Amino acid sequence: MSVSEQQVHKEKTENIDNNDHEVLVQANHIKKYFPISGGIFKHTVGHVKAVDDVSLKISKGETLGIVGESGSGKSTLGRVILRLLEPTEGEILFENNDISYLGNRKLRDYRKNMQIVFQDPFASLNSKMSVGELIEEPLLVQSSASKSERKEKSVELLEKVGLRASDRMKYPHEFSGGQRQRISIARALALHPKFIICDEPVSALDVSIQAQVLNLMADLQDEFNLTYLFIAHDLSVVKHISDRVAVMYLGRIAETAPKNSLYKNPLHPYTQALLSSIPSTDTRNHRGKIKLSGDLPSPANPPSGCAFRTRCSYAHDRCSMERPELKHYGNGHYVACHLYDDTTT
Repeated sequence: MSVSEQQVHKEKTENIDNNDHEVLVQANHIKKYFPISGGIFKHTVGHVKAVDDVSLKISKGETLGIVGESGSGKSTLGRVILRLLEPTEGEILFENNDISYLGNRKLRDYRKNMQIVFQDPFASLNSKMSVGELIEEPLLVQSSASKSERKEKSVELLEKVGLRASDRMKYPHEFSGGQRQRISIARALALHPKFIICDEPVSALDVSIQAQVLNLMADLQDEFNLTYLFIAHDLSVVKHISDRVAVMYLGRIAETAPKNSLYKNPLHPYTQALLSSIPSTDTRNHRGKIKLSGDLPSPANPPSGCAFRTRCSYAHDRCSMERPELKHYGNGHYVACHLYDDTTT
C-alpha cells in the first residue's frame, strides 16, 4: 500500500491509548549506548546506539509486541527495562515508582514482579539442576517458603504449563525444546510476577509447537493477570498474541498502534515493508512485496535525521536534516515519519 493511498487524519488528543487503563510499566527517553574502544590505550572512540531515545507505556493486563529486524534494539530495550542492563539515559517506572538507578538491595523487591523468558531455554536453564530445583530456586532466594511448600509449588506450576509432577526430578537435557520452554515459563511464574518480558520465546521452536506455547502463554496471562512485553521478529507470531505493537528500527520506535490498526493500515514505510513480507494464502491480499534497498545501517554510525531514510523510497531533503517525532494520528496510532506532517511538502 503506497503512502498516497493512506488516509491519515492527525488528532489533537495525545496518549489516548493508555488513558483508559492503569499503566504498569513506563519507559521515558531510554538510551543504551555501548562504548567502542580503539587505539593503544583503548580510549572510547564512539558508541553503538543500541537504544536511542525510546519511550513507551504498558498497561496492566495487556501485551505489547515489539518487532523489527535483527539489530533493531528490541532485546536490549527489554533488558534495560528489567535493569539487566543499566540505561545510559532515561527513566524506568514500575507501578509509578522510579527504578532507573536503584541499587541491588532496593531493586531486589521489584525483581519478584518482573521476570523474563529467554529465546533459548537450554542456555537459560542450568543443566546441572533438576527441573524441580530450577523452579524452586526463585522461591528459595526470594521467599520464606518451606521445602515442602516449594515442592508443592513446583508441582503445581509444572502441571499449569502442561507437564507432569514426575518431571520435577528430571534434567533439562531430557526434554524437547518446547518442553524446556514450558519449564522456563513455569520458573518465571514461581514468584507470581506482574510483568514478564518474553524475548523471542518461540523463535527456536517448530511452527506447531510455537502455536501450543503461544496459546499456553495467553491462557496463563488470563489466569495470573499477567502483563507481557513480547519481543519477536516474526510479525505473524506478534499478531497472534499482542494487543498493541511497536515497530523498532535502529534503536528507535518507528510506529506503534493497536494490533488491528497496525496490520490493516500500516503508516510507516518500514512497517509496510515488514508486513508485505509475511507469506499469505489469502488471494484477496493484493499487497505487493516491498523490497528494501541496502543493508541495515550500523548503530555505531546511524544516518542523520530519519534513521530509515537510506532505505526509504519516499525520503526527501527534510528526512536527512530532521529526526521525525513519534506523533499521534488517531485511535492510538503513532508514527514517526515526515510523510504525515502537515508541514511536509
